[in-house]
Amino acid sequence: MRIEQIYTGCLAQGAYYIESKGEVAIIDPLREVAPYLKKAKEANATIKYIFETHFHADFVSGHITLSKETGAPIIYGPTANPSFDAVIAEDNQEFKLGELIIKVLHTPGHTMESTTYLIKDKNGKDYAIFSGDTLFLGDVGRPDLAQKAADLTQEQLAETLFNSLRNKIMPLADDVIVYPAHGAGSACGKNMMKETVDTLGNQKKMNYALRADMTKEEFVKEVTDGLMPPPKYFPLNVKMNKEGYEDIDVVLDRGKTPLSPDAFENLANTTGAIVLDVRTQTEFVKEHIPRSIFIGLNGDFAPWVGALIADVKQPILLVIPEGKEEEAVIRLSRVGFDGTIGYLKGGLKSWKDSGKDFDTISSVAAADLEDVLNTSNTLVFDVRKIGEYQSEHVKNAKHTPLNDLNNYLREFPEKEIFYVHCAGGYRSVIAASILKSRGIHNLVDVAGGFAAIKKSNIEVSEFVCPTTL
Repeated sequence: MRIEQIYTGCLAQGAYYIESKGEVAIIDPLREVAPYLKKAKEANATIKYIFETHFHADFVSGHITLSKETGAPIIYGPTANPSFDAVIAEDNQEFKLGELIIKVLHTPGHTMESTTYLIKDKNGKDYAIFSGDTLFLGDVGRPDLAQKAADLTQEQLAETLFNSLRNKIMPLADDVIVYPAHGAGSACGKNMMKETVDTLGNQKKMNYALRADMTKEEFVKEVTDGLMPPPKYFPLNVKMNKEGYEDIDVVLDRGKTPLSPDAFENLANTTGAIVLDVRTQTEFVKEHIPRSIFIGLNGDFAPWVGALIADVKQPILLVIPEGKEEEAVIRLSRVGFDGTIGYLKGGLKSWKDSGKDFDTISSVAAADLEDVLNTSNTLVFDVRKIGEYQSEHVKNAKHTPLNDLNNYLREFPEKEIFYVHCAGGYRSVIAASILKSRGIHNLVDVAGGFAAIKKSNIEVSEFVCPTTL
């Protein structure tokens, strides 16, 4: 038996490759399927099944393409209703994979079709569960994402999740291994551990949602408390996972179209495409195409694209380091953004060499901000998450979180110079690019963010441990 977790840090997502006696099952594959095909070929094995734990909201699965490439059936749990051919398994139905058995455990609550897959080894012993978004390490799946589709309230879905955990998962032995679909950083939960594999016994001890003495009412209250609004692209990803999408090769061919500066500018003007600059924040601050948006590949690229651009059908033009074209298009397609229509050939150098205008962002070190604050009541805007801000922030700083920045545009002064910071500099440059695209240019980025501010003598609020918030 071979079980391999294929973890993608940008999405905090785990896909799984399971092999026994030359037969392979893939669980929750990412959009680009070449890695799974390569692994099977190298092992001289055949991909027999493609299991989906549910209709994912935070990424577009590669299930359709992988099935097309291999002929392997796509398998969902009970109540799933995809628009394409799939096996809709019954609760407790078993699938043979080499010497293994994969058993279907219907575990609704995160979504109504959510399913956990239990692996039994060659001796029939329960070995591991692939829990999708039903059970995470340290948390459980949020119950608010499927309420419209299921015509249920988040409280009713939470009650359903409580029953699924108590009746299907918690009765399993403590030595059963838990392989979840996501880890820390995913928007599908709120309290996930940084680890990506654990035993069920340890989760029973430390996961707040699996307390043995927990009542259903307590579970509903704790699971639904503090849920942030889901990113706007989530329902669009669900739609693609249920109804289908373009083949990844088609998306790649279109997105990797090299464009001269004139052709690039013309397409931007005629298609309404967003110019997305994916270089580093340092490069973007120094020089960039006017009104372009910065979201760098070196950070949580795909989730921020999804949260801030939102519309997966939005045409996109890329400003990108040479050699990173395919990576950028693939990472965009993972969250459903298939509308990349080309990239600037030769990068910003070719743009400048052609005589076209470029813009910059004013940026200062924390020490310079300290000098300014000592002599004036300059406005400082903090674009970190609410928990980060509540934990510790610059005294009198205004909180305008990046994920909801468009709702705070009226907070920024029209003429007065103001300063923007995040934790380390990545998000503040994203925010600055959005503000400049909206015509707000009187801003200054604080290089190094709050980490640099903490090393200065700038007055900050009293620290509150994030775990107590």
